[in-house]
Amino acid sequence: MQDLIEFDEQRKVFHLHNTKISYLFSVEDGNVLSHLYFGKAITKYHGQLRYPRIDRGFSGNLPGSTDRGFSRDTLPQEYSSNGTGDYRIPAVIIQHNNGSYADAFCFKNYKIENGKPQLEGLPQAYVKNPNEAQTLTVTLEDQINQIEVDLLYTIYRNRAVITRAACVKNNSKDSVTLEKVASMQLDFVAKKFDSICLPGAHANERHFDRAKIDYGVKSFESRRGTSSHHMNPFVALVDEKTDEFSGEAYGFNFVYSGNHAFQIEKDQIGQTRIVVGINDYDFSWKLDAGKTFQTPEVLLVYSANGLNEMSQEYHHIIRERVVRSKFKYQERPILVNNWEATYFDFDEEKLKPIVDEAKSLGIEMFVLDDGWFGKRDDDTSSLGDWKVYHKKFPQGLKHFSDYVHEQKLKFGIWFEPEMISIDSDLYRAHLDYLMQVPKRDPSPSRSQFVLDMSRAEVRDNIYTQMVEILDEGIDYVKWDMNRHLSDVYSLGLPPKQQGEVYHRYILGVYELLEKLTQRYPNILFEGCSGGGGRFDAGWAYYMPQSWTSDNTDAIARLTIQYGTSLAYPISTITAHVSAIPNHQTGRKTPLKTRSDVAMSGVFGYELDLTQMTLQEKNDVKEQVAFYKSIRKLVQFGDFYRLKNPTNGNQAAWMFVSSNRDEVMVFVFQILAFAQPEFTKTILVGLDEDRTYQDVVTKEEFTGLELMNLGIYDPVAQEDYTSKIYHFKALK
Repeated sequence: MQDLIEFDEQRKVFHLHNTKISYLFSVEDGNVLSHLYFGKAITKYHGQLRYPRIDRGFSGNLPGSTDRGFSRDTLPQEYSSNGTGDYRIPAVIIQHNNGSYADAFCFKNYKIENGKPQLEGLPQAYVKNPNEAQTLTVTLEDQINQIEVDLLYTIYRNRAVITRAACVKNNSKDSVTLEKVASMQLDFVAKKFDSICLPGAHANERHFDRAKIDYGVKSFESRRGTSSHHMNPFVALVDEKTDEFSGEAYGFNFVYSGNHAFQIEKDQIGQTRIVVGINDYDFSWKLDAGKTFQTPEVLLVYSANGLNEMSQEYHHIIRERVVRSKFKYQERPILVNNWEATYFDFDEEKLKPIVDEAKSLGIEMFVLDDGWFGKRDDDTSSLGDWKVYHKKFPQGLKHFSDYVHEQKLKFGIWFEPEMISIDSDLYRAHLDYLMQVPKRDPSPSRSQFVLDMSRAEVRDNIYTQMVEILDEGIDYVKWDMNRHLSDVYSLGLPPKQQGEVYHRYILGVYELLEKLTQRYPNILFEGCSGGGGRFDAGWAYYMPQSWTSDNTDAIARLTIQYGTSLAYPISTITAHVSAIPNHQTGRKTPLKTRSDVAMSGVFGYELDLTQMTLQEKNDVKEQVAFYKSIRKLVQFGDFYRLKNPTNGNQAAWMFVSSNRDEVMVFVFQILAFAQPEFTKTILVGLDEDRTYQDVVTKEEFTGLELMNLGIYDPVAQEDYTSKIYHFKALK
C-alpha cells in the first residue's frame, strides 16, 4: 500500500499526499520549518517553492547569519514562536524561569507511523484501522530553553482532510508558563482570501458571514468558556470568486468545546497567516519539568470545487471518524419534547395524554424536559439535585418511564449537569462546589451558577447522582447548559494557576462524558446549550446529535440550519416542529413549512399534541410516516446547499443517496409578491445519464435535464411556503 507521507532527504521536504490533496513543507535555513503548499494533489515536487531571498527592511535575520535576505519575519512557517524576529501572530508564547518570552524552535527530528495516535483526554478524529491514515510527528526544539514541540499531522488515505495538533514538552529542570499554545498555524503566499465564519447569538446561531481579508489582524473567538452561540469554532478561507460549486476553499474546524481563537493576519507584504487553538484570553498553564501539554486538534479540509465539496468532506469525517456512538449510522428516532407544551407546569397525569397522542401519531420517543427533579417549579431552584420531584411523580420516575415504554415509545430525559442553584441541597451541602472568586458574589445567569467541573470531587458527585437515574430505563439524554462561565476561579488550584481553569473545566466535562457514554452505550445522548451554544466537533465525539437552536421558528431555522451545514453533518442537526404563533418570534408559519424545515434534519416535535385539531393530527401522522420513508436519505445522504437564504428570498437544499438512486429537494420561499420574479431550482450531484422519476407526479427527467435546465419554482400567493421534490432513478 502506497505511503501517504514522504521525506525528501536531499531537499529536506515533507510531502503529505493522497489522490485528493498534497501538503508540503521544508526544513529551511537555520532549521526553521517553512510551509510550501496545501492544495490539489501533486505527484512530484522539484523545489521551485523555496522561499525567495530579498532584504526586507526592519525584518531581522537569523542569529550569526550574514544573509539579509532570509528572515523569520516574512518566511511562511509551520509553527512560529515569540521574541526572535517574527513580528506576526505567534503560535506559541512561553514565559521561562528567567522571565523571558523568547523561543527559537528549530527542526530536531521526525517520525512517520501508520494510523493515528490517541490524544489523551480530548475529543478527536480517529481511525478504524492503521492503513487508512498515516501520522507525521515533527519535533521542534529550543536548545537553550530545553523545550520541545511535537507537531502532529495525520492524513487520511481517501479524504481531503489533514488533522493537526501540537504537544509541548518541558525537558528543562524548571517549570515554565505557557501563555499561548496554538494547535496549528498555516501561512499562505500569493493568495487573496475572503473569510467565512458562523457568528450568531442565543436563538440566532451560525449565520453565514463572508468578508474580505484585509491588512491587519482579524480574530474569531469565544471567551465564554464554551464554543458558544456567538462564534462557532469553524472558519474557512476562500478565494474571492469561490461559491458553493467552484473555487478553492480551506476549512478549519477546531475539535474543542471551550474558549477558542482563530486569528488571521495579512502581513506587510500581503501574506496571510491563520493560527487556530485555545484562546489565550485568561489562559496560562504551569508546565512542570518533565511534563507535556497536549493541544486539541484541528480538522483541515481543502476543496478545489467550492463550499459544498468542503462541507461534504466535513460531513463524512465528523460522522464517520469523530462520532463514536453506536447511533452514528442508526436512523434517529422521531421524538416529541414536552418543553414548549408544558414548560414547568406538569405532572405525570398531565404528561400521559401527550404520550398517548404521540403513540397514535407514530412518534417514537417521548422526552421529559426541565422540571422533573428536586423541587423544580421554575428556573430558580434545584439544579444539582438530580433526584425525582415526587410531587410531580408520586410513584417515582420509573413508574412513568414504564408507562412510556408500555406505549412502545422510547423514553428520554433532560439534564443540566454543569450547573447549580443556590436553592439546592447540593449547594447547602457543598458551598465550595460553586465556581466563584473569593470574597466576590458570583454573577447569576438564568438564576443559576456554574459548578467547578475542573475538580474531580464535583464531577464524581454529579456522576453518582446521574447514574441512579440513568440506571432506570433511560433511552436518551438531552445534556443542556443554559449559561456561560463567569467568576472563573477554582479552589482546587493555587492562585498562580487560575489561568488553567477554563481549559481544566472543559477537560473535566470531557472526562465526565467519557465515563457516562462508555457506561451507557445504548443511551442516545444529545447536546444542548440553550440550543446551539455548544455545537462543535468536540461535542460530536460524545454526542452524535445536538439541539441546533432554541429558536424553533421555521423561517429563522432556514439560515440557522443552512449555516450549520457548512461544517457539520445533517445527522448531528436536530430540528423540531413547534406551535404557532412561534414562542420565540411570534411568527405564524404553515404546518407544512414547519415540518419541511424540520424534516431537513433529525426530525421531531416541540409542542402539545393534545391541543392540535383533528386535521393537524392527521397532517402530523402523515408527516411522521413520510419522514420515516426518507429518514435514511436525509440523515446519511450527501447534502448540497442550492440557495442561500442570507442572500435572498429563497432557501433550497437537496439530499442525494450515495449511489445517486434517490433525491430529495427542498425549496422554501419566504415572502410573496404581487409581481413575483420567476425562479428556478437547478439540481446537482445526479447521474446525468440516468432517468429520474418524480415520485408524486410520475414525470420523468434525465439527470442532465435536472442539472442544467432545472425546475421552475411554484408561484406562491402566501408567505412562508415550501415545496418538496422526491425523485427516484429508474432501473
